[in-house]
Amino acid sequence: MREAARRISGRPRRRAFGALLAFGCMPLLLSCSSLDGDRISSFASEPSAVPVLENSGHPLMTPQAILAATTNFRNCIEALWPEAAKRGISRASFDNATRGLEPELKIMELLDAQPEFSKPVWDYLDILVNDARIATGREMLQRFRPQFDAMEKAYGVDRHIVTAIWGVESNFGTQAGERPVVRSTATLACIGRRQNYFRDEFLAALEILHRGDLASQDLKGSWAGAFGPTQFMPTAFKRYAVDFDGDGRRNIVGSVPDLLGSTANKLKKAGWQTGAPWGYEVTLPANFNFMLADQSVRKSLREWQALGLRRPAAQPFPNSEEQASLLLVAGARGPAFLTLSNFRMIMRYNPSEAYALAIAHLADRIRGGGTFSQAWPRDEVPLTRTERIEMQSRLSQLGLYSGEPDGRLGPATRNALRAFQSKVGLPADGFATANLMVRLRQAR
Repeated sequence: MREAARRISGRPRRRAFGALLAFGCMPLLLSCSSLDGDRISSFASEPSAVPVLENSGHPLMTPQAILAATTNFRNCIEALWPEAAKRGISRASFDNATRGLEPELKIMELLDAQPEFSKPVWDYLDILVNDARIATGREMLQRFRPQFDAMEKAYGVDRHIVTAIWGVESNFGTQAGERPVVRSTATLACIGRRQNYFRDEFLAALEILHRGDLASQDLKGSWAGAFGPTQFMPTAFKRYAVDFDGDGRRNIVGSVPDLLGSTANKLKKAGWQTGAPWGYEVTLPANFNFMLADQSVRKSLREWQALGLRRPAAQPFPNSEEQASLLLVAGARGPAFLTLSNFRMIMRYNPSEAYALAIAHLADRIRGGGTFSQAWPRDEVPLTRTERIEMQSRLSQLGLYSGEPDGRLGPATRNALRAFQSKVGLPADGFATANLMVRLRQAR
């Protein structure tokens, strides 16, 4: 924290904001792995691990395909001019943004790879919720107290949650992505499997430049076009970015008020409930029915209490009529959480249970809360993608899984695991472990 503060205070004002608000994908932070609607999703379907890129089986482009795509790139970009004009982009702006533009083919390797989830959720949280990040978050709250006050008053979104998103997405701006967003989105708009999606992102990036919200040298980010300290895709910027400092520009890179206001606006429009918590850590009774641990199952906190769930140290639930779901990101042996509506709003920002839990926990720690009262099952060994595919195949052979074995532990796989666990007398938590894999290999 002190080193970051020294770097910031030792530069001119404009450069200081650049250091403070630098953008991009943090190492091991999933925000560059798979596409989800208006942003880059961190854990599309594996809520308990951190990805390492692995070939997914999609064939990489052949040299002939690369040559053809590169040759056609200029024609592809020019073909997008009529749509750009419909959006009010001037010919001069279009030409300035695309003059000399060449595709970055390295991006195609990233698009045609998928994450090999190999780290368990506790390692992920250890990376993102640590003493340094907590201390820096508190420093940011003090440094920008007036801006946070204004943001909370305008949008009703908890400042600690916004601070945690800032911290998780870019480590408060110290993890910088340096790829030009226009080049990244142009490459993906003209080459590869998601061209329709990225054409919209490319054109939205051109709109940002035409409006003058950001200069081209500031519009840099991840390989897929997410930019800013809280990682906005260009289309998300169009929908949610706000000019909160009143200077006529929506500048989430160089203006802290715009950064905070835009992030809060996105959460508010998702349905954030002012003054409500995200959820609670709870303990479970003996012989609990783990089939209830599913985000589709919602009960009032009063009903959960009747089933024997309790907060640590017998703390009460402030509103026993709130609807909650039970979350077990590490199975029956790990911490348990009753999650409320605002937890789902965090997942609207990024559709991952582990990501949302990291945001929620970092926010609580910055606020002054403590660590979880229950220990993680750190002795569990995560399965490789090959093992997860084998697990799905064996579940299929037992008639419990009907999907395509792909190594992704989504709801269908977890439900199949629960059915198997129930058959063999294990807690039906749907948590894939090496020990469970042994039982599956023994099954007939």
